Amino acid sequence: MVNIASGSSLPINYPELAAKELPPKDQQFYRFARVVCRLILLFFRRWNVSGKENFPSTGGLIVVCNHVSYWDPVVVGSALDRQVHFMAKAELFKIPLLGPLIARLGAFPVQRRGFNRQSIKCALNLLRSQRIIGIFPEGTRSRTNNPLPPHVGAVVLALKTKVPILPVALIGTRGIRSKVRVKIGRPLNISSLAGNKVKEEEYQKISKKIMEEIERLINE
Repeated sequence: MVNIASGSSLPINYPELAAKELPPKDQQFYRFARVVCRLILLFFRRWNVSGKENFPSTGGLIVVCNHVSYWDPVVVGSALDRQVHFMAKAELFKIPLLGPLIARLGAFPVQRRGFNRQSIKCALNLLRSQRIIGIFPEGTRSRTNNPLPPHVGAVVLALKTKVPILPVALIGTRGIRSKVRVKIGRPLNISSLAGNKVKEEEYQKISKKIMEEIERLINE
């Protein structure tokens, strides 16, 4: 998820979401799925969400999270009161049942080895339409629960659209028995850098600071 200049094509055509709202039936399905998942997390995982006051109720937003489990997108989507459009690896959309399901929930595909033009266009249009996208900047799940070095894609998109980045820490999502905790940090606004010629080192520095904030939330 680093190489934002990649022009490789996806085997999936997914332009519709970038141009308009989800169909009403899919919006209803998303809300229904969120209610069901919240009940499951409450009764079986004793989940707790803190920092809800930091979550913007309007405007474009990039939600950035640590990644330790396949359940992470479900937990984040359940914790936030607005729909989150997750970037998901393209291979998932080829899986029967799962692919159509996550597409209906608003996810869109991205190549594991980098962004491509279609994914970039979709992400930018969603953000400019005051929507939320979810990104796991580590690019893959951490096997140790310790954050991995982040990619810079979230920072690049934030500068292009001038939307804030919201750090979210996920704790206990691995497995099926541990208590799940979600900690929502304060939005980071880097729009003051937009329009400037930002070097790769600066992208990396900001991305590292975001992951450090997530790590702080995990440990506090």
